[in-house]
Amino acid sequence: MRRTAVDFSMTLRDWDGFGVNYVEAAQTRDYLADPQEYGGFSILTEVQRQEILDLIFGEDGLKPGLVKMFLDPFHQAEPGSGYNFGPTAIDLAAYDHETTTQWMRTFVRDGLKRTRARGADLRIIATLYGPPGWMTLQKFIRGRDIDPALKHEVAKYLVSWAKYLREVEGFPVAYVCLHNEGEDWMRWPLDGSTADRPNHDYNLYWPPAQVVEFLKLVPPVLAAEGMADVGVAPGETTNWYRFSEWGYADAIADDPEALVNLGLITSHGFKGAERGRWYGDWRSLGTDILRAGRPDLHAWVTSTSWARMDVDFVNEIRNNIYCAKVNAIIPWACIQRPGKWVGGDPNPGTAFEVYDDGTYAVKPGYFFYKQVSCAGQPGMRVARVLSNDSEIGLIAFAGNGTGNPDAFVVLNMAERAVPLSIEVRGTGFTAFDAMRTGPDESYVALGMAALDAGAITYEAPAGSVTTFSGK
Repeated sequence: MRRTAVDFSMTLRDWDGFGVNYVEAAQTRDYLADPQEYGGFSILTEVQRQEILDLIFGEDGLKPGLVKMFLDPFHQAEPGSGYNFGPTAIDLAAYDHETTTQWMRTFVRDGLKRTRARGADLRIIATLYGPPGWMTLQKFIRGRDIDPALKHEVAKYLVSWAKYLREVEGFPVAYVCLHNEGEDWMRWPLDGSTADRPNHDYNLYWPPAQVVEFLKLVPPVLAAEGMADVGVAPGETTNWYRFSEWGYADAIADDPEALVNLGLITSHGFKGAERGRWYGDWRSLGTDILRAGRPDLHAWVTSTSWARMDVDFVNEIRNNIYCAKVNAIIPWACIQRPGKWVGGDPNPGTAFEVYDDGTYAVKPGYFFYKQVSCAGQPGMRVARVLSNDSEIGLIAFAGNGTGNPDAFVVLNMAERAVPLSIEVRGTGFTAFDAMRTGPDESYVALGMAALDAGAITYEAPAGSVTTFSGK
């Protein structure tokens, strides 16, 4: 007999929320010659931009609690002065944090206003997409290796971005993150060159020992700039398999100072091929290793695929929550201009697409994401779920005194409708408001579903995602 159940009284971990990511310069090797703006805001009208911002950050939007902001390689054209730990160690005048980030900052600035207007807030993670070419041994953009003589300059470069966002923009930066998919040493020829791979976005090779070194190097730089409360994340490996199996979690766990300095566990949450070079899964091993010594550590997915913008996308989110044991999820760019990605985007799903004629479309990914992003607000807790049918998946968030209602999400991955009797325990709610997205529906209101003998009777359509929120 099929059995599905949710128990809000049995919670697994804190939930920090869902997030969004606006990507501006991502691949161009010469910004003056090719001022890439992948997010697409630059070719939209102000009215169009405001429409999108409302759909993301407004009261009836996605209501994200997190934002990731990349740091591209064009913020410092030439070396600055040597580093010292004095109060004037980082001079923001030495950096150009504005030219290549206009629309990303606009996106976050206006999103923050809307978020605070509805009584909530954002937390920002700033990730080093890639350093300036002169900081690498190869001396060009997307060179593979940090020049050891310039490691302090790399640390300053990252911290200066956080300092600018905080002091000039007033953005709530909570974390800085060391790299973007920097574990993938196979992305470069042996000489570290990159000229034959213009479709790759910015990377730098970060072996485990280098990650450990920077977990010791960056916190004092942050403290010297009055930002000791900003945590350091170890970088964004391509998936959780690589985070553990390629040695990153072990290297941090084996170094007491690095483990103490670690502020947040991060990785991309992509599921890779079944075998071969691009294999990847949602294992929690790396996070478990680090939490053995630091039970307080939270883990965030800082990029994951929108897949085909269907139930499988939400299932990837479900697996990151319940298999990788994360506290938050930020998918890959939520707004994309496909014409600006060299060779075509390998992860084309998204919430919004911007076209070269100045129009935009709301994609199915938006509505599927909304099913979970509204349900799992910051401060809630991940709750226990059960399903003995592998084509039916559940996600649940307990309100945890936040004022947000207990909520659970039902995924039907079968190619047929499935009748369910969902046991609901540990809640004070006796009825739930239901919303559904599927192959032919976009966040449709279904009305109220009342508990009857502790259960909700519901037939889930094929390929659907349905959210039940306590009412």
